[in-house]
Amino acid sequence: MHDIPNRIADVLLEVEASLRTHGKWDEYKPNNIDLKSSIPFCMDTLKFEQWLQWIFLPTMKDTIEQTKPLPLESAIYEYAEECLRKNDPSTEQLLKQLKLFDELISIQADFQVSAQKH
Repeated sequence: MHDIPNRIADVLLEVEASLRTHGKWDEYKPNNIDLKSSIPFCMDTLKFEQWLQWIFLPTMKDTIEQTKPLPLESAIYEYAEECLRKNDPSTEQLLKQLKLFDELISIQADFQVSAQKH
C-alpha cells in the first residue's frame, strides 16, 4: 500500500491536466480574502474549479511532497457531482479522477487503521 501516495500524486496531475485541457484553469489567483473562506470548498467565494486549483491541489501536493499524513477521509466527489454537470463531457473525466482520489484516500485510511492494529 506504500504506492498509494504515488497513485494519489498521479491523480492530482490528471486533475490539473483536466482543468487545463477543458479551459477551467484560471490564469490569475483569486484574492487572499476569497482563498481564506471558512466555508467548506470556499463555496461562498470561489467556483469549485477555482477551489481545486488554488486550495486542493497545492495542499495535497504539499502533503505528498512533505510526506505528511494523508487525510483519513475524502468526499470531494460528492460535492464535485453537485457542482459540475454530470453529462458535460468536459467534466466527466474530472469527476472520475475525483472519485478515484476519494477511493484511494479510503484505501490508504483502511491500510493505516489495519497497520495500527497489528
